[in-house]
Amino acid sequence: MKKIVTIQDISCFGKCSLTAALPIISAMGIETAVIPTAVLSTHTGGFKNFTFRDLTDDIPLIAEHWKHLGLKFCGIYTGYLGSEKQIDIVSEFFDDFGTDENFIIVDPAMADGGQLYTGFTKNFVKKMAELCAKADYIIPNMTEASFLLDIPYTEKYDEEYAKDILRKLAKLGCKVPVLTGVHFDDKKQGAAAYDSANDKFYFFFRNHIDVTVHGTGDIFSSVFTGAIALGKDIQKALEISVNYTADCIEETLPEFDEMWYGSCFEPCIEKLIKYIRA
Repeated sequence: MKKIVTIQDISCFGKCSLTAALPIISAMGIETAVIPTAVLSTHTGGFKNFTFRDLTDDIPLIAEHWKHLGLKFCGIYTGYLGSEKQIDIVSEFFDDFGTDENFIIVDPAMADGGQLYTGFTKNFVKKMAELCAKADYIIPNMTEASFLLDIPYTEKYDEEYAKDILRKLAKLGCKVPVLTGVHFDDKKQGAAAYDSANDKFYFFFRNHIDVTVHGTGDIFSSVFTGAIALGKDIQKALEISVNYTADCIEETLPEFDEMWYGSCFEPCIEKLIKYIRA
């Protein structure tokens, strides 16, 4: 049975990070071990007075126990990391558990809409870029890509610009950068990837849905991780991830007033299973 480990925070209510990654990857038939970096009563988008417990110091203890157990994983997937110290610890985890036989995926969840998330600094971005250099795949949105490359953020671009961004991201050290939220007009939106070893680009789009739904980046990254673990090629992994993410957004639209805190990904699980079996 395929087995991956994902390292990110968990919100007890609100559909993001581990709250999305664990059920989605498990539904794909993959055993999913978790290392929570923090526990929050809710996610931070739109909620006030949420509780927060930092678990940074627990991560090395978990890793050490797993080393004694001789645990091995076919993939390592990181999402939101809350501090430079956590990045350093996760980097050591890559050294301890990364092998020539498994893959590492980093979702540098740190920015959106042209802005860094609250509390993050230029030095955090530098550390994240160093972590990305250790990954086989990285999955930034265009804002995160701009910060990683230290270039101005733009919302208007064409296919050649996206390709140039992907080439530059590969030069950070990762083998396959994947850009999410890619759009060249107002009609289509999706993702793009670049296999630097073969100098080949991949694109896949669905109809653009002009609404912001919390946690869709986590959904995409989780599905992409599962698809790679199942041996899907880059193009197929893109197609499955974009389709499922779009399905989740569409499913949420009728419930949007009640579901402002996340997407209705659960009713779409059956579609996800069909995608991976196709």
